[in-house]
Amino acid sequence: MKKKVISRFTMILFVIGLMTAIQFNTINEPHSRDTRDVWEIRQELSREKQLHSELLSEIGTLDGTLAKYEEAMNDSPEQALKETVEELRKEAGFTEITGPGLQILIEPSQEAIMSGQNIEQVSPELLIRLVNEINRFNNIDLSIDDKRLINTSPIRDINGRTTINGKPVGTPPFEMKVVAGTAEHAEKIYNHLKASPILDNFYIDNLSVNVMQPETEVKVEAYDEELGLEHLKAAEEE
Repeated sequence: MKKKVISRFTMILFVIGLMTAIQFNTINEPHSRDTRDVWEIRQELSREKQLHSELLSEIGTLDGTLAKYEEAMNDSPEQALKETVEELRKEAGFTEITGPGLQILIEPSQEAIMSGQNIEQVSPELLIRLVNEINRFNNIDLSIDDKRLINTSPIRDINGRTTINGKPVGTPPFEMKVVAGTAEHAEKIYNHLKASPILDNFYIDNLSVNVMQPETEVKVEAYDEELGLEHLKAAEEE
């Protein structure tokens, strides 16, 4: 009987000890370590600060527009409404834009031409990546093969053809046009694209991307399609 009691007591102590050890390891187990070096953390911080700065700038612009609109409303409500509508049309892409910018020529590579290879269309994925690279900068107006891009413009494959706004993009060569707002902005986009690895991705597809020097006047066409408003409805009056 005494041996049974000692055995049970030993077993209980063993279980308690095992549970204590597991709990100790759980408490002292370190969380997953941040393996980023100082430079990567600084880059992340820089991106966050840039985003914060862009948001503050946008808020300031909207506050200025609101103040201007309120001031104009006191003098001429009708004129203020017309100016607001025109500004909204411009922001939506329904007006032709001319200003400092640059042109980008997408054409067959010299190696592909010399070897007699068939030149196919640019894939939607490749075009989207290039557009995203340009859209790293704010206040950009862009067209591809004379097709204006707006916030809702789809770039996709339809029946084997790359399309923008439902219209097929031509087989290279064709141009992209970028209006950047200011000459300084255009120069930054030019330098960014010249150093971007996205250009190598086009070369793999036997295509060459020629980023031309910034110009004082580049014209981007107006968006000429109807906007899909099926998901919108008028606000109810109070």
